Amino acid sequence: MRVHSHRTSKECRAPARKQIKRMSMSFSAVSVPSSVSRPSYLCSSAYQFSFGAPANYFRSGSGGRVVLHGGPLHLCRKFCGLKQWILENLHRQHQRKLGPTNEYKSIKNQFKDHSTDQSGSTLSHEDDVSADSNDQTSKITSELEESSLPSSQPHASVTEPTTSVESPSMPQTHSSKFLVECGEEPSLCIAVIGATGELARRKIFPALFALYYSGFLPENVSIFGYSRKNMTDEDLRSMIASTLTCRVDHQENCGDKMDVFLSRTHYINGGYDNREGMSKLNVLMKQFEGKSEANRIFYLSVPQEALINVACSLADNAQTLKGWNRVIIEKPFGFDVLSSHRLTQSLRSKFEEKQIYRIDHLLGRNLIENLTVLRFANLVFEPLWSRTYIRNVQVILSEDLGVQAGRYFDGYGIIRDIVHSHILQTIALLAMETPISLDGEDIRNEKAKLLRSVRKLEPSDVILGQYKGSTRDKVDLFMNSLTPTYFAAALYIDNARWDGVPFLIKAGMGLIQHRVEIRIQFHRVPGNLYRERMGHNIDLATNELILRDTPDEAILVRVNNKIPGLGFKLDSPELNLLYKDKYNVEVPDSYEHLLLDVINGDNHLFLRSDELAAAWNILTPILNEIDKKNIAPELYELGGRGPVGAYYLWAKHGVRWAED
Repeated sequence: MRVHSHRTSKECRAPARKQIKRMSMSFSAVSVPSSVSRPSYLCSSAYQFSFGAPANYFRSGSGGRVVLHGGPLHLCRKFCGLKQWILENLHRQHQRKLGPTNEYKSIKNQFKDHSTDQSGSTLSHEDDVSADSNDQTSKITSELEESSLPSSQPHASVTEPTTSVESPSMPQTHSSKFLVECGEEPSLCIAVIGATGELARRKIFPALFALYYSGFLPENVSIFGYSRKNMTDEDLRSMIASTLTCRVDHQENCGDKMDVFLSRTHYINGGYDNREGMSKLNVLMKQFEGKSEANRIFYLSVPQEALINVACSLADNAQTLKGWNRVIIEKPFGFDVLSSHRLTQSLRSKFEEKQIYRIDHLLGRNLIENLTVLRFANLVFEPLWSRTYIRNVQVILSEDLGVQAGRYFDGYGIIRDIVHSHILQTIALLAMETPISLDGEDIRNEKAKLLRSVRKLEPSDVILGQYKGSTRDKVDLFMNSLTPTYFAAALYIDNARWDGVPFLIKAGMGLIQHRVEIRIQFHRVPGNLYRERMGHNIDLATNELILRDTPDEAILVRVNNKIPGLGFKLDSPELNLLYKDKYNVEVPDSYEHLLLDVINGDNHLFLRSDELAAAWNILTPILNEIDKKNIAPELYELGGRGPVGAYYLWAKHGVRWAED
């Protein structure tokens, strides 16, 4: 069995390891007693292995030999047993022939120190193994080769010992690269910056617990809350405990897992100096991290005006050097194209693009994730996905008034908060070309190309609205603002696939119904034989693909069909896949989905810098007109259907709003 390994030049200088590398043996020749205990330092040698298949994977090599392909953890366990066997024989040889020399006593004492103090550094065999020890190792190796291998195979490879021994974790070495440690998984620290805010309390901490409860977080995870309030660990745990719930579909060990999760949650008062606060956070994280790879996630749930200071302080004082660091940033990502560019420059000066995750919770909905599946996994849809068959696309989103009212009126509005990220990202995923793979960067490449192809919006293609407030709803205080709460527009994509196809957007607050859906209307059947039997409104007989998220998640296909009976009447029913009827599972919250993507390094639902810039480029003409007060939003009744101007918009582009 052949073991392929890549080793550093420093390792190759070690005499004892040279002998180990050269030694060859068969399965039958080597037997490691199961009673042999191996100190953890024996696993800590800085071997750098490169393999093309998972551990414990075997296949036949040339000459009928078996070649082992495995990961570094697998090989570490094999060498642990092998080195222990050699050292045991070495010890016996010394006792039998030379007696316990001073050099061997020195080595033994160092071995003892390492086995009793796991926090110490790895034993350096290059410096501590004597020349006599090397001679004994060479002799043992020679005897093994002569006894176990035929002369026709002078270079046979090292084989696996017949008895496997469990491998304890090893101490950290002083190598500049991350070294494999037997049995120890990378630790994960997640810090919520702004832990006492509403978003953290209602969404982020419950999502983290849901992931932990469902087994998607590692056992050695630690959660940290960071804010300026004077609190203790128990105060933080009490604050978030009431927001944690277990999955209703199994409820197994709910109380026990909640207690464990809360015990892993810690609080730190960052004070008003973020640099000092982040340094304290870094020290606290190190206390909970192991000696192997340590990864960190920072969720910046902070106001936009504090974002740059917090991010820069974090980058300089709280990043780990033993693993990856990822930073989550909440929308909106700037106020306009200029402020967004400055924000991006500040972040890119401290972080790599792959470290930055710009999160929009609406993109974590199952509807969005299913867009690419429907397109690229179903032959019935993919050939139709172009201007040849699709007449128009409608993206409709109406939200509850809820707690977000103040956010719309404080200067951002529905364009910066909803349209810039969620609506344009939905269109990008729906209309992009086929990526070369499902890798996040490949998908984001196609999204960026699509967004750069979207024509800049003109004021004549946009309808803005603002709902009328009332004293009871306490929103009339904001009526002096021109910030829109309703946005309708017709977008056009100037490329070969979508030339001339209008993408109609309608997003608003306080409308008659809470709904989120995408409607894809196909062209009418050319020369339709049944035109006269479809009634006066031919649009009602148009084939549609409807992807609905709210109120009930579903995939609907509208087809024309004959009504049963003696007459010949046609109907346009909807073939439906209603999720609540088909799948008896609880749908995870969107924050759970997106946080899991961050942990896994899947960034395809997060905006990249060039996507961000392309989206601002589309909306900037309209934002400039609003800032110059050249466009005033039309008032509409709270709980109504929105501005009347939206109906003129669909008439202009020859498209009827589907739900009307």
